[in-house]
Amino acid sequence: MVFIVFFAAWEVLVHLLQIKPVILPPPSRIAVSAWQNRELLLVNTWPTFIAITLGFLYAVATGFVIAIGIAYSRIIRELTYPFLVAAQILPKIAFAPLFLIWFGFGLTPKIVIAALIAFFPVVINTAKGLTSVDKELLQYMDSLGASGWEKFTKISLPWAMPYFFAALKISITLAIVGAVVGEFVAAGEGLGYIINSSNISLDTELMFAAIVCMSLLGILLFLVIVAAERMVVVNAQDDASGASATM
Repeated sequence: MVFIVFFAAWEVLVHLLQIKPVILPPPSRIAVSAWQNRELLLVNTWPTFIAITLGFLYAVATGFVIAIGIAYSRIIRELTYPFLVAAQILPKIAFAPLFLIWFGFGLTPKIVIAALIAFFPVVINTAKGLTSVDKELLQYMDSLGASGWEKFTKISLPWAMPYFFAALKISITLAIVGAVVGEFVAAGEGLGYIINSSNISLDTELMFAAIVCMSLLGILLFLVIVAAERMVVVNAQDDASGASATM
């Protein structure tokens, strides 16, 4: 309902204010352009999806491993934190032309940029979740003779799942930004490439149509993570409660 009101207001205001379509086209013209260029948009959605997904998965895998090291090793924490903060502060988008020189055109620079941008929230949130476990619960597990691995898999990891999935929700949106930026500078395909080329040719309607496709793709990926969270977090917390009760 909110979106219907938003697009209706957009349509009316564009006509009332007599804004030129090259500056801000009404949603009706964007829809027409999207339908006329549906094959072009669909073909270019796939490489964007691949770049987002692979970049996101690399960020999650590496971020999760480093988060475990940070949570359980003071040496790793002291060694990695300065680099993590520095890497987050540096404008990674500005490195896109450099990645073009290093990795060439194609999929690789898009994946690298997406992974670098999406990496930081996974590390910080997961490490925070692993270190925020109730100390009394861990002491209780120690009194039952639980091993370090049992404490990690049955208590610490389930406890950290809400933090982990909160990070995934942030990271997937950042991965989209990274992949599209990569397509601006280092690709001949993808929705980012369509947006960039449409901007050059002043085809604002096609540019907005590509932006809408990118938004829908992002919403879909975000909802996938939300659905996974509902299944995993509930089961993990149930397992943790059962483990602490039975051991």
